[in-house]
Amino acid sequence: MLKLGVVSAQNFPRTFLVDYTIVAGGGGGGSFHAGGGGGGGLRSTVNNTGGGGTLETILSLNSATNYTCTIGAGGAADASGVNSVFATITSTGGGFGGAFFNNAGGTGGSAGGGGAQTGAGGTRTASPVQGNNGGAANSGGTYSGGGGGGAGATGSASSGGTGGAGGDGIATSITGSSITRAGGGGGTGTSAQGAGGSGGGGQGNSGTGQSGTVNLGGGGGGGGTGGAGGSGVVILKFPDTKTITIGAGLTGSTATAGGFTVATITAGTGNVSFA
Repeated sequence: MLKLGVVSAQNFPRTFLVDYTIVAGGGGGGSFHAGGGGGGGLRSTVNNTGGGGTLETILSLNSATNYTCTIGAGGAADASGVNSVFATITSTGGGFGGAFFNNAGGTGGSAGGGGAQTGAGGTRTASPVQGNNGGAANSGGTYSGGGGGGAGATGSASSGGTGGAGGDGIATSITGSSITRAGGGGGTGTSAQGAGGSGGGGQGNSGTGQSGTVNLGGGGGGGGTGGAGGSGVVILKFPDTKTITIGAGLTGSTATAGGFTVATITAGTGNVSFA
């Protein structure tokens, strides 16, 4: 006869749910009559997610388990941003701005704008959707670049001597405040510079493009030298009955209110665990 023992509650999985907003590094702006960089890919379970996609699925995590976390750096001039990662979720770095002559913007979470004179706007990452396409550089001898895509809107095409505006980012309120992130960088213009998109996108400039905002994942503005993209961020919201350990190599902080803790991790690579 089979004898059943007493089963300890400790043998059951100690799972709990975690909301997140994960933003990758923005793409760098292109150099010399160039397009703006795309905003970093933005994936979120709260309010909105990049590119008008369906909200992401909330993570079910276990206590006493290490989860990899990486905060993506912004791309240097003419370079795409770096992916941000937490557990099974990867947000893709923004695409670089296309450089003169006729270079297309780079593919990314949001894509870079095209370089003058006729560079095509880059194409956003398709699966999962995390942002939008870059704007094209129009023909006509104007030497102006397209705007980089943002998490909330496509980058604008250049028009005459005006660089294309970067696409706007999107707002989430996972921290308790509505904050817009992952805007695209503006393109270089010969008579007027493309504005950066809301959410940290840098403005275009005939000299050095404005950099995207740190920890918002904004794309850099196009310029004689492209502006750097802004770094990304990982934000986690979980029940305040759990305690987070942000491991060596990572920089972060926590705040607790209304029965939840929000952890904001702003730099580095390392492990995160919960107890």
